[in-house]
Formats: sequence, structure tokens, C-alpha cells
Amino acid sequence: MMITVQDFTGIYAEQAFMQKLRTAAGTSKNVRWLDCTKIVGTDCYCDDDAIKEINELIDNAESNSKSECNRIIENRDNSTNDIAPQPSIHFFDNGNYHYMSKLWTDRVQEPFTLIVFDHHPDMQPPRFGGILSCGGWVKEVLDNNKFIQSVIIIGVKDELVETVREELSQSGEANILEKVTFIKESELSTLPSIICSDSVNVFSSNLYISIDKDALSPSYAVTNWDQGSLMLDALKDCITTLASGRKILGIDICGERAHDFEGDEHHTVQEADSLNSELNRELVVFLKNL
Repeated sequence: MMITVQDFTGIYAEQAFMQKLRTAAGTSKNVRWLDCTKIVGTDCYCDDDAIKEINELIDNAESNSKSECNRIIENRDNSTNDIAPQPSIHFFDNGNYHYMSKLWTDRVQEPFTLIVFDHHPDMQPPRFGGILSCGGWVKEVLDNNKFIQSVIIIGVKDELVETVREELSQSGEANILEKVTFIKESELSTLPSIICSDSVNVFSSNLYISIDKDALSPSYAVTNWDQGSLMLDALKDCITTLASGRKILGIDICGERAHDFEGDEHHTVQEADSLNSELNRELVVFLKNL
């Protein structure tokens, strides 16, 4: 399973597990470390120049990976060439960069359902001339990706769901909600039954999963946005259920702490880094074993 880490703020330097991945990127064909810290125009909003630069960085990394993969295949017995590729995991810093899920799903070339774990719906109508943002990337996917069949957003703060419905109604775009299922924070206690019910529209046999760790309780992660109350076991069980009998095309993970975090009522800086490092490690282990 390929792991790609996009470092935008330098925060991964504070996490032991992520530093192991950085070291592994120097020798392993299965880990890529992309330094995005010098790309301007990326914090919360991603302008066209930044999108171009990010995509070029990914293209170069994927080109190098494909060259290495082809070299390995040439040296293999032909009987191993029919092994199905595993999905890639993409880490990309804190929630301000969640729009990266839009750029990664742009690369998908087959129908899919998008599964999003997030305390925020990320469906704001575009502002500032339509610049891609962390708060509106899901709507961008719905508006522009011809392969998207449905979206399920899990763990959203209840009142934000109503805000999105009102905003889209006012802008005359409420019809896109026909493809969206919200599982609100107040409904998480019945998440297993909801996921298995007819009310959840998983129209595709292909899934793309995007995790913002702010959907999780502060017991599991320290993020730079207000957090929800989703339990880690519930997240894992949900993914396991949804993935059963389906193909996972990719998995995104964001939701690190802010670089200038100085501690809060829940955690010191050191506790936050240790917690986030362990969560990232645990998620990788879990996803590799799906």
C-alpha cells in the first residue's frame, strides 16, 4: 500500500510515527514524502497557481513510482502480474488542507461514492471568485467530478447541516443534496444501524474515503478545528462495513494540530503530538489490514 505524505506546515516533524515515514521515504518504494511547505497560496484556500504546483509535484512523484513499479514487474514471474493494486493513503496536514481530497479525487477515472468523516460539511458555496477551499471542496467535487455518484458525510455538527441546506437553497443549488447523505453528530449513537439502512445511498461499488480527524472526540486527536464526538472504534467499524464487498480507490487523512498550538484544556503540546502520532500509526495499521 502506497503512503503519500504532503507536508504543508512542518507539523509532522513533531510526530515520531510520521518521522519514521519520512525516513522510510528515502529507501522504500511504498512511501512518498512531498514537501509542500514552500508552496504559497495554500492555507484554507488554494489558488490556481498553487493547484498547478501541487499537481506537478504529485505527477512527478507518481511518475517516479510508476517507473520503479514497471522495473519490478519486469523482474517478476508473469504469474504475479495480475495482483490487484492496493489503494493509496494520503496524509495532508491539518484541516485547512482538506481541499486536497478534491485534487486527489480528480485523479479517479471510474464511478465512486465519496465517504467523508468530518465535523463540518465542507459544502459552502464558493467565495472569493470561486477559489478552492477547505470549507467548500465537497461541493466542488459534486459540481465538477463526472464520476461522483453519491457522498456520505459522517459526524457533522447538527446545526451546520441546516446551514448548508439554507445556503444551497438560497443560491438555487439545493438539487445537489439529492446525492448527499448527512449522518449528523447527534445520530452517531446509532451509526451501525444507519450505515446498514436503505437511507444511506452507496450507489457505487467503488469507495473513496476522506477522514478529517476533527470528527473524532478530543480523546483521540488534537486538531485545529472544533471537534466532534465520534469514537475511533466506531470510525473503524463504519469503514469496515462500508468497504465490505467494495473496492477502495483511495484514503485521505488530515486533521493535525495547528502549528502554533500551545495546549488547551484537554492536552499539552507534547500530549497532542504523541496522541496524533499514535492515531496516524493506528489508522495506517487498520487501513492496511482492510
